[in-house]
Amino acid sequence: MELTPKQIVAELDRYIIGQGEAKRAVAIALRNRYRRRMLPQEMREEITPKNIIMKGPTGVGKTEIARRLAKLVKAPFIKVEATKFTEVGYVGRDVESMIRDLVEVSLRMVREEKFAEVEPKAKEQAENKIVNAIYPIKKKANPELPDEKIKSDLLEDLRNGKLDKIPVEIEVEEAPKSLQLGPIGGGNDNNFGEIIEGLVGRRRKKRKMTVGSAFKIFVQEEANKLIDKDSITAEALKRAEEDGIIFIDEMDKVASSGKTGGGPDVSREGVQRDILPIVEGCTVSTKYGNIRTDFMLFIAAGAFHIAKVSDLIPELQGRFPVMVDLQSLTESDFEKILTEPDNAIIMQYAELLKVDKVELKFTQDAIKEMAHIAYLENENNENIGARRLHTVMEALLEEISYNAEGEGELAETVIDREYVQKHLEKALRTMNLKKYIL
Repeated sequence: MELTPKQIVAELDRYIIGQGEAKRAVAIALRNRYRRRMLPQEMREEITPKNIIMKGPTGVGKTEIARRLAKLVKAPFIKVEATKFTEVGYVGRDVESMIRDLVEVSLRMVREEKFAEVEPKAKEQAENKIVNAIYPIKKKANPELPDEKIKSDLLEDLRNGKLDKIPVEIEVEEAPKSLQLGPIGGGNDNNFGEIIEGLVGRRRKKRKMTVGSAFKIFVQEEANKLIDKDSITAEALKRAEEDGIIFIDEMDKVASSGKTGGGPDVSREGVQRDILPIVEGCTVSTKYGNIRTDFMLFIAAGAFHIAKVSDLIPELQGRFPVMVDLQSLTESDFEKILTEPDNAIIMQYAELLKVDKVELKFTQDAIKEMAHIAYLENENNENIGARRLHTVMEALLEEISYNAEGEGELAETVIDREYVQKHLEKALRTMNLKKYIL
């Protein structure tokens, strides 16, 4: 049973503070995928995902929501910036490259899953290879010991890591040299090295390394023999088509801001028109085969300070029927971000400094003061959302981080309100001065 929208939102709440509207929108979109899979085949073909456009300032969680969502359901996910693409005829990336990148991500995910399935058997076979390679040396040194005893001892030593540093010479497969032929046959990325490898097989060469390194290589080689490459490719293409999520950031940067005439706006509109068929649903040629984009979920995002969502070309707007506004972060949001998520910023810094025998303890009034300073900095300077907290934390802990040497016992350092004010007084002084500057 797949997660319900409420369960998806609850999972997102573990990492992202606020933005309930955006979380609900992506949760519904994800659940609709499950609902679609439960329908008859002919009905399934008629139902396409309802793409989402997120509008909100930087650092409020747009990318994080999409990334966590994909991680939650193990869906292939890529983030692209719309500004990387330019209209055909200009210098820049082809918009179809986002689909090829998604296929590569999907392929890597499926390959890792299949590797995990065959890893126990691959390890067993790799262990036998290592043991058989070292056995003659051990037998020569201890001719009186029975073969089974020698092999069992070697296996035990190998598993306990006692043989990891021993140097050995082994034969390994040589990786094919990458030689791109460029787009052939409708945009395929053809690697000449892979074509030659397919015809004559990989060559082997001798290399000197430790047993520990050799074991890892043997495991990889044995796993590759156990995995069916064709089934991986087929599964990866299917998963990219059915479950792929593409996050297109900086969408506002390719929107025309209401001006007419030539100039950069011509190229911007061209990028929108190039993105349109991808979002609308088309077939893209990749080196692994053709892939349809009809059922991929596209999430667009942008600050839309200067250009508005309505400045996008009407056809593209129509392909993003769900629009959500993300709110700027408040002072209380900053407090929660510092302490509540599973990957809370304070916890991250505390764990980092614990490596150097420094135990950080933050008082509640210190956390309030840090949130207050971050909020005021965003109000008075550029609003960079939650990223401002990293600026505050780096300035606050600079002295402690610099002086920590990682020696002696674990020493506790308490960060209270006075400490925060003392170490961030430069920021506070700047903000106080701004009250009197007209």
